[in-house]
Amino acid sequence: MLRRGATLAAAGALLLAAPAPGWADDVRGGQQQVIKTLALTKAWRVTKGAGVTVAVLDSGVDPRHRDLVGSVRVGKDFTRGANPPGTIPSRLHGTYMASLIAGHGHGPDGKRGIIGVAPAADVLSVRVILEDEEPGFREFNTAERFENVVARGIRYAVDEGADVINMSISKELATKEERAAIRYAISKGVVLVAAAGNDGDRQIDGSLAPYSYPAAFPGVVSVGATDRRLRRATFSNSNSSVLVAAPGVDIMGAGPGDEYWVGRGTSQATALVSGIAALIKAKYPGMSPPFVARALAASATDRPPGGYDTATGFGVVNAAKALSVAARLAAHTETAKGEQVQDPDQPLAGGRSGPIKVITRDDRRVTAFTAVAAAAAGGALASLAVIFVMVRRVRREQGEQDA
Repeated sequence: MLRRGATLAAAGALLLAAPAPGWADDVRGGQQQVIKTLALTKAWRVTKGAGVTVAVLDSGVDPRHRDLVGSVRVGKDFTRGANPPGTIPSRLHGTYMASLIAGHGHGPDGKRGIIGVAPAADVLSVRVILEDEEPGFREFNTAERFENVVARGIRYAVDEGADVINMSISKELATKEERAAIRYAISKGVVLVAAAGNDGDRQIDGSLAPYSYPAAFPGVVSVGATDRRLRRATFSNSNSSVLVAAPGVDIMGAGPGDEYWVGRGTSQATALVSGIAALIKAKYPGMSPPFVARALAASATDRPPGGYDTATGFGVVNAAKALSVAARLAAHTETAKGEQVQDPDQPLAGGRSGPIKVITRDDRRVTAFTAVAAAAAGGALASLAVIFVMVRRVRREQGEQDA
């Protein structure tokens, strides 16, 4: 997972710090394009995400940032021991992502600073990566004891009551522990959202970028990034794992110490989609992860020709329309009942959930059985011919007697 160049890292590249906190009232202006694209003003008339917890599996979140204060619960740090003793984590990337999901602004009526997609939601900070500049970054990405921090972080977040898990992180190699953790989360009704990755310029087969995990796991909402024209950002991975896309270029966000940042990446796009998932779960708490994913995809705008492509998936997410589709999906409440229904929390019938035995094709036996079948068919045809001749003979003799 983390060895042999499979570095676990944030899926967003920070570009520059915005001016000092005194400019915070101008930050909201920098968010207007995103607010318009996602139709957030209309969506907020339905819900702002109250009652929902979004776990941010990242580099840590600053709970004292004025746009997040009161909304963040600091959870477990799965990177403990990678940095030298006494090192204070910068928590830049994680704070940035959390603000895009659940920032509530500050000042009169919260009109200053960053407003997230689900400003009334809560954040659970789970530290599973280090910033590139942290002294323990190399140790973290090579030591075996950090092999399955993502899987452990997912299970921890689920057990701590998360409704949505945001993973603005990416790596090239997957593990069975991660796959099992994702299955566990989905079985508990938790929506998982992850970044498709920023290797779009490193193509394979002429057009597709490498797959990124955990985004490429089945059941995870994989998010690509779009530019200002709502076309695939050049860095955004293009492959069949991408379900939807969201703005990912020149995105305003909060940083530690009441700072503000502008950045780009599939990380930012992923956080925006997690915010919409939080809105859906707030309005329809019992909605299953597949239905939430369907609401996101079915309501997407700027759809590509044909309805889907590997660049932006089913299109760019729209919060207001997603809530509308979710309302229709929520009306489907019938569930299968009876003795033959399989409980998804239980092993398969008979208590066996191991690997399926694959029977190897024996070409020699197939040839032999084919020959036997052909011979049998030939014999049957010969018998029919004999019967036909005998019937004609009997009829001829009968005719001669009548004459």
